[in-house]
Amino acid sequence: MGERSEHPRDAAASPARGVRMESATEGFVAHRNLLFTVAYEMLGSAADAEDVLQETWMRWAGVDHAAVQDERAYLVRIVTRQALTRLRTLRRRKESYVGPWLPEPLLTAPDVADDVELADSVSMAMLLVLETLSPTERAVFVLREVFGLEYDEIAEAVGKNPAAVRQIAHRARAHVAARRPREAVSPAEAQEAFEAFRRAIETGDLQSLLDTLAPDVVLLGDGGGVVQAVLHPVVGADPVAALMAGPGRFGATASLQPVQVNGYPALILRLDGAIDTVMAVRIDGGLVTGLYAVRNPEKLSRVERETTLRR
Repeated sequence: MGERSEHPRDAAASPARGVRMESATEGFVAHRNLLFTVAYEMLGSAADAEDVLQETWMRWAGVDHAAVQDERAYLVRIVTRQALTRLRTLRRRKESYVGPWLPEPLLTAPDVADDVELADSVSMAMLLVLETLSPTERAVFVLREVFGLEYDEIAEAVGKNPAAVRQIAHRARAHVAARRPREAVSPAEAQEAFEAFRRAIETGDLQSLLDTLAPDVVLLGDGGGVVQAVLHPVVGADPVAALMAGPGRFGATASLQPVQVNGYPALILRLDGAIDTVMAVRIDGGLVTGLYAVRNPEKLSRVERETTLRR
């Protein structure tokens, strides 16, 4: 008798739980691309961002959704807290990283480049600037400047009061502003400079390459200690050009594919058809000012397919 008396409750609870899970899933899927973008901008790592999304889902699945008034704000709060925890762990990991650490490049669709603010926020150059902020400063900057959250919403996400968040936001904005690109460039001008740069590399014409580089251009390489890469920044047009130019520099089996990476022009170098390097390009004032060459194989999986980013 005892077993039979429990079945009606189980039968009634199961459909109700199914409805709740379906509602939770729909809400999470609707905001998933936004949540991934928040996590990626805070971490600079797609793999870690995906882990954060898994942790966010597990917490979201256990929430009483009937009491949630704003799904987007609630989910952003969860993902921010999880990303902050992960970011502090990553900082310790980066201390032992071999050579320069660069963000994990993402192959992005043209609509990311069309959203100037989003493209700027996920560019390799900006993600490296965000690396110089404290974890809380980074979270506040991303949530306020990129996603437009109100100060009281951000305060709940980072565990601070709104007045403190305002001060943190002001400090972070000033820090980032001092390190932004020196001169704005239109998409057409950036594409023209990029095409000139690409042609110079493909032809191996040293002078043409020099003509595309700013005098103080910086080349960073990330091999992660797994493959060979420059271990220190290479600064100046002459040494950068010397590394990249010259007939047969990449060999007969090499090919260069122009793509959009993190919302900006980039090149994928393939050797025997396999991805060897992703080189993101920063252009200021019609000249190449930054080159970010990612060779660490663990960071190259997200350039095989487009990643959808949303604000």
